[in-house]
Amino acid sequence: MSENRPFVLTIAGLDPSGGAGILADIKTFEQHKVSGFAVMTANTIQTENEFHKIEWVNINFVIRSIEVLFESYKITAVKIGIVPSLSYLNRILSTIKLTSPHTKIVWDPVLKSTTEFDFLNIEDRSDLTKILSKIDLITPNYKEIEQLFPDFIKDNPWIENEISTAILLKGGHNLNEVGKDQLFLKNKIIDLFASEKDCTEKHGSGCVLSSAIASNLALNQTLEMACKNAKTYIEKYLSSTSTLIGYHNV
Repeated sequence: MSENRPFVLTIAGLDPSGGAGILADIKTFEQHKVSGFAVMTANTIQTENEFHKIEWVNINFVIRSIEVLFESYKITAVKIGIVPSLSYLNRILSTIKLTSPHTKIVWDPVLKSTTEFDFLNIEDRSDLTKILSKIDLITPNYKEIEQLFPDFIKDNPWIENEISTAILLKGGHNLNEVGKDQLFLKNKIIDLFASEKDCTEKHGSGCVLSSAIASNLALNQTLEMACKNAKTYIEKYLSSTSTLIGYHNV
C-alpha cells in the first residue's frame, strides 16, 4: 500500500450485489485514492431489487477485528453502516475512541432497507444522545431523521443541547426541493443544492455518499468541503446509469 494514502475503515454489512455496504464503500474509497479496510457487521442475501435475509456478526468478533486493524494502521476516518442495536453501535464507537480518539467517524443510520426490512429500532433516546456525542457526522434521509428525532423537521433547526453531532440531511426525499441536502453544524446550516439533472435512484446511494465523505475527511478536507465534494461524487454516480446499480469510475 502506498504510504501517501490515508487509511479509511468501513464497518458495515456485506451486500452480494456490490451496490451497497462494504463492497460499495471499498469501491468509493479506491476512487478517492485512500486505502480502504472493511469489517463486516452483517451478511445478507439480497440483490439490488430484493432483500431476503440478514445474519449479524457477533459483536466480539467485530470488536477484535477493529482492534487488530487499529493496532497495525493509523486509521484517520471510519464510516459505519448497518448495526442491529444501539448497544452494538456504542461498543464499536467506544473501541474506536479508546484506541484512536481523533479518528473521524461518519455514521450512515440505515434503519430500513429499501424493501422496508427493519435493521435498527431506536428505543432509548437518551442512549442515542450519548452515542451521537462520539460521532462527527450522521447522514440520515428524511425518513431516517423522523425516526431518530421525530420533531427535527417540525422544530427546525436542530436543538444544540440535544444533538451533539453534525447532521447531513439528505434531500432525496425532500418534497419541497428534491436533491437539496442540508448540513447542520453547531452554529449554522449550509444548503447543498443539486447540480446534476439526470440523477436516478440507486441502491446503496447512502453508503456511497457516507464513504465518500469519510474519504474526504481522511484527505484533510473540512467537514463542509467533504460533504460538498461527496455530493458532487454521488451525483455523478447517480447519473452514471439508468439501473439501480451505478458506475464509480465515470
